[in-house]
Amino acid sequence: MILFLALCFVGVAIGGLTAFVIFWPLALVHLRDRHPEVRARLGDGAFLSPRALSWLLGGGYREVPDARFTGLATPARVSAIVILAALGMSGLLWLWSETMR
Repeated sequence: MILFLALCFVGVAIGGLTAFVIFWPLALVHLRDRHPEVRARLGDGAFLSPRALSWLLGGGYREVPDARFTGLATPARVSAIVILAALGMSGLLWLWSETMR
């Protein structure tokens, strides 16, 4: 049962990954088109850049005074948090199942 729950968390992480792949590129395109100074700070290849991802996860995107951009970046942040939390829970459940053998 524990491994089934771990697998369910992997499924939740896949759902979060799907949302992240939808919203984060849209947010980056919005930055490119309307806020080039912010986009320049994130650098090239910002989709998986550690600096850009930490900026997103830390909520640094709220400094951009554009409701349309924050409307795209907020779901990207939530989905990134869901991915990390779900994979973390899945890993913990797997470890728990290994210790119960």
